[in-house]
Amino acid sequence: MDGQAPWRGGASASRLSYKSVTVAVCAINLLATALLLRNYFSSWPRIAGGHRFDSAQLRYIWESEEIRRAMEPVDLIRRVKEIEQEAYGEHGMSTQEDAKQTAAVDVSKRLQDLRAGNDGSSQKALEEWRKRKMERARQRAIEKNGTASGPRTR
Repeated sequence: MDGQAPWRGGASASRLSYKSVTVAVCAINLLATALLLRNYFSSWPRIAGGHRFDSAQLRYIWESEEIRRAMEPVDLIRRVKEIEQEAYGEHGMSTQEDAKQTAAVDVSKRLQDLRAGNDGSSQKALEEWRKRKMERARQRAIEKNGTASGPRTR
């Protein structure tokens, strides 16, 4: 038994088991997580109640906000909105309506051309096809009924 490792249940005083190693690793992970969270939350600025600004800092913040607002291209933004309204507003709607109307006129012309193209011979061919189809359906119905009413073998 002298050749056995201490974690395999030998007679040695220092016993390491999988359970004790797992508990130790979990404890280390929890400690590391707690330290990381503490550092993360302590790096947040404490504006609300924890840290008071003096008048110089408040004036600096106010001036920087004013400068930021002054640098916004307000006129450019207003002009872009006007151009978008011109392009998509009143003129855009009439253009879309015109396109729909021309498409509707085009479809109606195509339908009229199709109707005009269907002369008497194509109508006659269509009627013959319908008659043949009906005759085939009758034949199938007669065969089906004749088979069903015939002698049954068990």
